[in-house]
This record gives sequence, structure tokens and C-alpha cells, in this order.
Amino acid sequence: MLYTHHGIGTGFSGGYHEYFGAAVDEEAVVYLMIANEMLHELYPNAITVAEDVSGMPALCLPLSLGGVGFDYRLAMAIPDMWIKILKEKKDEDWDIGNICFTLTNRRHGEKTIAYAESHDQALVGDKSLMMHLCDAELYTNMSTLAPLTPVIDRGMALHKMIRLLTHGLGGEGWLNFEGNEFGHPEWLDFPREGNQNSFWYARRQLNLTEDHLLRYQFLNNFDRSMNVCEGKYGWLHAPQAYISLKHEGDKVIVFERAGLVFVFNFHPTQSFTDYRIGIEDAGTYRIVLDSDTKDNGGFCRLDEGTRFFTQPLEWNGRKNCMHVYIPCRTAFVSRRGHREILLYPSYS
Repeated sequence: MLYTHHGIGTGFSGGYHEYFGAAVDEEAVVYLMIANEMLHELYPNAITVAEDVSGMPALCLPLSLGGVGFDYRLAMAIPDMWIKILKEKKDEDWDIGNICFTLTNRRHGEKTIAYAESHDQALVGDKSLMMHLCDAELYTNMSTLAPLTPVIDRGMALHKMIRLLTHGLGGEGWLNFEGNEFGHPEWLDFPREGNQNSFWYARRQLNLTEDHLLRYQFLNNFDRSMNVCEGKYGWLHAPQAYISLKHEGDKVIVFERAGLVFVFNFHPTQSFTDYRIGIEDAGTYRIVLDSDTKDNGGFCRLDEGTRFFTQPLEWNGRKNCMHVYIPCRTAFVSRRGHREILLYPSYS
């Protein structure tokens, strides 16, 4: 509704000439401004979110600054990027630079809600993220009584890493979509002519996390740990992250946000010992979130009591550096200071 052409046959490069011209539907824009102003005036706690793929400037700025008044916009390109990568790329061919660019490509000063899986995957039309990762064995090898196969191991590891990377880099808000927090194995589909009016997929299997013989519990544990960690340190309302390393050969990403250091190793087979990373603030760092713990379905290759000490050596554009061990297909978050124990709430 923002444009008279309704986006049909039109692409957006990000140039301002595409947003301030005859193609903009002024009456629609004014309506949205009035609606946002009214909602925020009558309901001060209300939050409005724009679903806009064009990237219109000032859409998420208040009217007092010349904006349209939305609080957030959805980062719609992110889930599409992940599915495209899983469909078209081998693990060793992932473009680390492009992943980081897509996750951080947003209007400065306007808040964005990031999500790793959207309705295009969770609803009929495509497979969910976990199905793309583990489709061949999702119904046979997710039991804890069966040996952990390479397919399930890869799928669970990447599912956790994709969510954490999107959570840390993708925006100022986080959206779970219909079971993505535990890797739901099926899409949601309502009875319709195309499925012979079946109710079979008209459900969400939230009970899977309660079955302790299934590995979905580990993905759900990681989701809880990730969100509790964010609630404690608040990276979503911190300034955008500084990415100090995007190494295509090693498949390693390192960035800092809210005083935390995020380290990812997407390499399918290579672990790195004494890997040097850049750190802006000197001190002693400890792990506060680890995708590889036993509770998260990992192999406990990192000692959570390990202390990382910085050295006054400029590295990757940062004033200090430190050496870390990064197992393949793992991610961890570290913080400067004393060891802290995060208390996880019970959802029983």
C-alpha cells in the first residue's frame, strides 16, 4: 500500500529516489502516520511493526522526526537468505561476508525485528528450517535412544548457530515463528482443497519438547539459554554490532555487541586451537553461552570455566586480542568479568 505500483514489477536498490517520488502513495502513507499516532496516543504500551520489504526510509521513526511512526520493521530478507543458502549451497561454500551483510543491512536508527524462519517455511509452501537441515532422517533419528548420525548432528548444530547469529546480528528485536525454537519437524497447513481438506498438518506439535527421548528438547534448551542470556546482557537494545572478522576460508565470524564477544565457527570439519581474535576492551573473559553443552545437545568440547586473557596487540582493527578454541560447527558468547551463573526459569 506504500506505492501506487504495489511493488509489482519493481525492484528496490536502496536509493532515495525510489522512495520520494510519484510512485509513493501519499494518501496511504498519511493514513499509516495517523494510525500509528492514534495507536501510540491511546495505547502507550502498543508496539507497531511494519512488514515492508522495500526498505522505505523513516518508516520506523516517530512523526516528530518526519517518520511514519512504526516502532519496528521485519527483517524479511533474513529467513529467505537462510533457506536459499540451505537449498543451494554446500556447507563449505557458504558466503560468510554475504551472510553478515544481509544480517546487518538495515536503516540506521530504525529498529528491526530479526527472525530465522518465517511463515514461508513454517506454513505451507516450503519446509521448516529443521526439515531443510535434517529431512532425510528427521522422523527416524531424532530419538536419544538411536545413535547420533552425521545428518542430525549437522542439523542441530547449524540450527542453533543460525538462530544465535540472527539473534545477535539481525536487529533490535527477535521473533520465534511457530516452533522454530525447538526445530519443529513439519509445516502448519489448514484444511484446503490442495490437501483434500485434511487436518493432519493443522497442528503444532509443542509436546515434542516434553518428550525426553527426543532431541528437540536440546534445541529448546538452547533457545531458553539464548533468550535468558540476552535478557541479562541486553544486546538487542545495544548499538549495532562491530564485526571484527569474517573469514571465508575458516568460516569464522567474530563480533562484539553490548560488551559481549560472539564467536562462530561454521566450518564443517575444522576446529581451531589458539585462534586469535580481536577484542576492543582488555580484560579476562569467560563463556556465558555455549551451543556445545550437553544440555544443548552438544559434545562439551569447551570448558565453561576457561578464562581468556587479552593481550595488548592490535588485531582485526581492535586494540587487543586473545586466543580461543573454536570447535567446528559451534558458537559461544563470552563476557569480560567474573563468572556468572544464569538462572533459567522453569516453563513446566
